[in-house]
Amino acid sequence: CSAGGAAWSRTYCFLKVKAQIEEKEGKTFDVFTAVEFKTQLVAGTNYFIKVHVGNEEFMHLRVFKSLPHENEQLSLHSYQGSKTKHDELAYF
Repeated sequence: CSAGGAAWSRTYCFLKVKAQIEEKEGKTFDVFTAVEFKTQLVAGTNYFIKVHVGNEEFMHLRVFKSLPHENEQLSLHSYQGSKTKHDELAYF
């Protein structure tokens, strides 16, 4: 997920994660907007993302991006549903 400019790349990668969540949840999200994120450097980068998925519903995602030389796809590591706007985005 590094083709194009930085903003385009982030959007493209985020949409790939949306597809992974929809597959796991068995539904599509009309609203899927990142509202907050944190990072954790490991052997790559963990992204913790708070996502608005419609109405007053939010999800917390943990997405892993490998080091560039590993040339692996961005992957959804885990997620937490039933979150609210005010739930703290924490490492999980």
